[in-house]
Amino acid sequence: MTKQPRDEPVEEAGASSTGDTGPPPAPKRPSPEVRRPRKVGNAPHSHEEREFLAGPQRRREDLWRAWRIFTEFIRGFRALHFVGPCVTVFGSARLAETHPTYQLAQQVGHQLAEGGFTVMTGGGPGVMEAANRGAKEAGGRSVGCNIELPHEQHANRFLDLVVGFRYFFVRKVMLVKYSYGFVVLPGGFGTLDEIFETLTLIQTGKIQDFPLVLMGKDYWRRLLDFIHDEMVPAGTISPRDFDRIFVTDSPAEARRFIVEEVRRRFGLHFEVGPKGAPRARWYLGERPLPSRRPEASP
Repeated sequence: MTKQPRDEPVEEAGASSTGDTGPPPAPKRPSPEVRRPRKVGNAPHSHEEREFLAGPQRRREDLWRAWRIFTEFIRGFRALHFVGPCVTVFGSARLAETHPTYQLAQQVGHQLAEGGFTVMTGGGPGVMEAANRGAKEAGGRSVGCNIELPHEQHANRFLDLVVGFRYFFVRKVMLVKYSYGFVVLPGGFGTLDEIFETLTLIQTGKIQDFPLVLMGKDYWRRLLDFIHDEMVPAGTISPRDFDRIFVTDSPAEARRFIVEEVRRRFGLHFEVGPKGAPRARWYLGERPLPSRRPEASP
């Protein structure tokens, strides 16, 4: 898969990783022009996944659902084939625009977009909206993999492309498949699920080791203490597993770490213009995502 950032120094922006009392202020730029995103697939709230996981059913129903799952995978592959090198941002959907974590996520999205990455999220409100918003403000590309939930999940308005999913596990595959790193901000059970599933996939060799950044030292401190002080001594994980996690309060430091890691691990270099990019095939329903900034190439 073609990867694409720029070969230039990373700007120092925001607070350092030590001594921060809060997130740096959001970039003072004009609000991005909000256009209707290109939508692929429906994400209506339904009980389809719950019914699918409810146990043995009639063979024809299982076959029909297997077909639905297959087509959902194919639709996601076609929609996301041209999004470029992504960094996925996770975090709570429940935080308002005035929350410090929202503002921190906005700065993270801005930094990643300026680094040449497409910012991918779950496409919903809260931290996801903030990261997408920061990417748009920086002139970058903003993508959401959305799933409708009963109360809190709707696609935010700062997306160039939103892909709708019925099944959580299909959506999670897309968030991992097209990413070269994860940035995780404070969140709930869903956020923890993403952290530990990613660590498990790396630990077991199912995906290539890639950067995992936790933003917010105070928020994650007790969780990290438990992992380090209980799990490592008990022998249930190795010290190397714990060392895979990078923790910071600085969006600039998160960006710098990810840029260095993707260069080292994946051979990415940051250059202007796509080099050898794959061509969209209209008969497969493929459409390239418009680029506002220089892209990355190997």
